[in-house]
Amino acid sequence: MPPGFSLLDENNQYAGCKQNYANYPVDCNPDGSSIDEDLFKFKPMSFADFPLSDYGVLRPATELECKQSCLLDCSCAVAILQDPTLSKDGSGTCWKKKFHSQMGGLTGMLLIEQLYLRKLQVLNCVRSRRDLETNLRFFTYKDLEHATNRFKEELGLGAFGMVYKGESPLSYGDHVAVKKLDKFAQDGEREFKTEVKVIGQTHHKNLVRLIGYCDEAEHRLLVYEFMENSSLSSFLFGVVRPSWQQRLQIASGIAKGLTYFHEECSKQIIHCDIKPQNILLDESFTAKISDFGLAKLLMNNKTRTQTGIRGTKGYVAPEWFRNTPVSVKVDVYSFGVMLFEIICCKRCVEVEMDEAAILTEWAFQCYSEGMILKLVENDEEDTNDVGKLETLLKVAIWCVQEEPMLRPSMRTVTMMLEGAVHVPSPPCPFLLNTMSMSTTMI
Repeated sequence: MPPGFSLLDENNQYAGCKQNYANYPVDCNPDGSSIDEDLFKFKPMSFADFPLSDYGVLRPATELECKQSCLLDCSCAVAILQDPTLSKDGSGTCWKKKFHSQMGGLTGMLLIEQLYLRKLQVLNCVRSRRDLETNLRFFTYKDLEHATNRFKEELGLGAFGMVYKGESPLSYGDHVAVKKLDKFAQDGEREFKTEVKVIGQTHHKNLVRLIGYCDEAEHRLLVYEFMENSSLSSFLFGVVRPSWQQRLQIASGIAKGLTYFHEECSKQIIHCDIKPQNILLDESFTAKISDFGLAKLLMNNKTRTQTGIRGTKGYVAPEWFRNTPVSVKVDVYSFGVMLFEIICCKRCVEVEMDEAAILTEWAFQCYSEGMILKLVENDEEDTNDVGKLETLLKVAIWCVQEEPMLRPSMRTVTMMLEGAVHVPSPPCPFLLNTMSMSTTMI
């Protein structure tokens, strides 16, 4: 079945086909050529034919010439290409065809496999609507239901909805991650619009790419690039201790992504929920920040915002609890907590036998007492790079300073991690009355 079509009669495969959604208007030049051919893509289909509706023939024609001729023609819906290698004179023939009122013209398109059809290739010119504001693709719910095999394989639960693995509806790799927002989730629609607008206008190596979305009736879905190595959480806290060099690369990548948010976007972005579960890893373990659902956009003339507490326990900056305006420094704080986790491969709060131990406090205690190797459990790879270990530890302590003004910017953090600037010895990051009584890590 061609993409975007379904049978007119499920009980009669020869009754013809219909489009699953209405034709979108195509802007045309006065001469009949298309001015928005970038909104189309070709879907080749072998061993198939598109009967009737011929209105133009191009001969001789290569596959590229056939595609271009159809793309630039407002009337062209399908192009049929005869394989040049199978013709007597070695030249190809391209037939351009229209959609017509009786969609039964698609009857048996994929079902008839007669010998002569082996010489033909159907090039369906399928319109995938693009959101001009965000430059994202619009998918129908049926498109994504089909791509995910009816939402069969779960990848995990993100903010406001489950994430599923799917086959790519477009040419962005073999798979995609489809986030299906819970229609009963409070503020779900607001979060959806935030993600679409924010991610659609952001492009950086260390950010997860949003490919498209579905905004159809009650359905709200987001289509992301698929990350082969899951989340930083599963990477750090698994059975096998990850490579020290990989952890250094990941920490640097996250810092660069946050620098882009805070300083390089057209509108400053506060992510508000930086944690290992929201950092995904691609096939080469490049870190990419995901889940912008809690992102807070700031206008160019604003550096602070006042809103309710956002984020995840353990990573939330102290100023959230003071009912005072927050800045990008809340992300710096969360990054600092996560950097401790990257160093130690331990969660920020470890619970053992009903005794909670706070990682940030334990790590600072080890630093202040000159026992930093205790943080890496005498791992040979880590201890052989003790200078870098100390640098990362000092950067993390600066990031979790209780006073936001003492925390460095993410650009400075990036330069510190790369050794471009000196990292001074940090002061105690906690107020005396906020230190917990338990600082022993199991």
